[in-house]
Amino acid sequence: MLNIKRFVCNMFQENCYVVNDDTNECVIIDCGALYPEERNAMDDYIRQNALVPKHLICTHAHIDHNFGNAFIYDKYGLKPQVCAKDMVLMDKLKEQAHAFVSMNFDEAQPEVEKAFDEGQRFAFGNHTLEAILTPGHTPGSVFLYCEEERLAFSGDTLFRMSVGRTDFELGSYDDLIASLQKISRLLPHDTIILPGHDQRTTLEDEIRYNPYFR
Repeated sequence: MLNIKRFVCNMFQENCYVVNDDTNECVIIDCGALYPEERNAMDDYIRQNALVPKHLICTHAHIDHNFGNAFIYDKYGLKPQVCAKDMVLMDKLKEQAHAFVSMNFDEAQPEVEKAFDEGQRFAFGNHTLEAILTPGHTPGSVFLYCEEERLAFSGDTLFRMSVGRTDFELGSYDDLIASLQKISRLLPHDTIILPGHDQRTTLEDEIRYNPYFR
């Protein structure tokens, strides 16, 4: 069984997840922690629960999901891992901060530990997350799927009754719709969806009610 702690971070209200099982090994997904209180809350949670962070995984390379990468590296020695198709965006985090919110984001960023491809598996404790490529919001957006628990972290590809924007740099509406169809074929329909913003949902409800699946 997985323990999943959600931290809602930064001015974009982005969801960062700390995920562990009974071994206490954990992964950190999309660390958008920007403000000191957000970073302190995450560190307190990890320390108080004696968790051992093993991976920092990015569902995609937009700045709101990566504000906390330097913090995670400084605290736990973990460098971000991101799909190779998003490396061009990962190299522009500071530019994104300025373009999105006119912010001078000057923290020195750790280099990417691994630029992965579809099918990459991230092991921690007794569980594994598998990267499923879901381009559209960005070229390298991924679902992180845990088969043992039938749940997926969808980043900004799929939200509750909505989808991620495709009007940013390198976005593609056609690719996004194709990704939704791919997910509907690949994953069990009772899969729990944990998105990059807003509340959790299920794939079954999204296929039934989300207009972007029609």
